Amino acid sequence: MAKDPVCNMDVDEKKAAATSVYKGKAYYFCAKGCKERFDKDPEKYVTKEKE
Repeated sequence: MAKDPVCNMDVDEKKAAATSVYKGKAYYFCAKGCKERFDKDPEKYVTKEKE
């Protein structure tokens, strides 16, 4: 299971509604809306993930 970096939901990588690759890492999303928010400002969510 992966964590949606936008809403923090658990996402099955095989069933993810959307995916993005940022700096060589794949991110999985529960919904297309979360992917769109991530794609607009990925650094905001990648930074939050490290905290």
